[in-house]
Amino acid sequence: MTLRVRVKHAFEGFSVDVDLTAPPGLTCLFGRSGSGKTTIINAVAGLLRPDEAEISLDGEPLQHLPPHRRRVGYVFQDGRLFPHLSVARNLTYGARVRREAPADFDRIVELLGIGAILGRRPAALSGGEKSRVAIGRALMSGPRLLLMDEPLAALDEARKAEILPYVEALRDRIGLPVLYVSHALPEVARLATTIAVIEAGRLVSLGPAAEILSSPSVAPLMGLSEAGAILSARITAQEHDGLTRLETAGGPIWLPRLAGEVGRKVRIRVAAQDVILARSRPEGLSALNILPVRVIEMQEGRGPGMLVRLDLGGESLLARITRRSALALGIVPGAALYAVVKSVAVAQGDVGSGGGSPQG
Repeated sequence: MTLRVRVKHAFEGFSVDVDLTAPPGLTCLFGRSGSGKTTIINAVAGLLRPDEAEISLDGEPLQHLPPHRRRVGYVFQDGRLFPHLSVARNLTYGARVRREAPADFDRIVELLGIGAILGRRPAALSGGEKSRVAIGRALMSGPRLLLMDEPLAALDEARKAEILPYVEALRDRIGLPVLYVSHALPEVARLATTIAVIEAGRLVSLGPAAEILSSPSVAPLMGLSEAGAILSARITAQEHDGLTRLETAGGPIWLPRLAGEVGRKVRIRVAAQDVILARSRPEGLSALNILPVRVIEMQEGRGPGMLVRLDLGGESLLARITRRSALALGIVPGAALYAVVKSVAVAQGDVGSGGGSPQG
């Protein structure tokens, strides 16, 4: 399903004016806090009545419908579970209010791994468990569209690592279009199939996740220290020395042991600052991952830095180097180079399920 959103709304001292089309998959609204992301998602849900709006799902207008008739599931940042109800009754609350059977109860319970906690109340749940129940409750309302407003923002890194695989499974197996709000770039890189970058209430970039994340012109808006690209790969061997061999479009790479069987597809986020460039293939290095690349484009920053977008077998890699290094190496568009990536530079949290294509 395709979601079209055109929203104009003015607050005191701030306004939102966006027009975007979100294709099937998980579309992330990415931007700094206060950029207008929640205003957009609330307009889609019907929780905000904008000054002007055209909102449609597969061509069906939604903007004049009340929230309960839009068939939209909403996962809030704080979960908003009913403390006096068990997990099972939280999950089925919407269906009971509408006097309907809950949608795919057993399938959703299995997908989110919450079968063992159905009898508990929210006070007895961990943060990750609460998030999974909140997602389950939204899914059991039988939505045609799922909205998620920073659902992991209140979790620490350990709890985020616990729930990210469930969100990946949701993206890959449920088949619902998802509009996902976040300002955490590693989370976005792992989950998104499409990214809409929102800045000061305006849409500044929209496209497939791999394209947006590897764009030198967009990287400053997303944070240079977090800039990086995502690569699709397949596990080809679990080596005896504790490394996992993966095959990318540009050749093999090795990472510390990843969970998964040979043949499993994954997507890997590689930070631009962890990529070293060389004119000839380096010898005598401890780094295992040395990949042939070609320069696509270069963009200078305000300081001494420069971002270089590289072609790696048809996918894009991003490197952050100094202008001095670029001059010394004679790096220009079209130049053939080698990219060096340390195995330990790719964190376990930067490796996710490959079911959602980085290309969108």
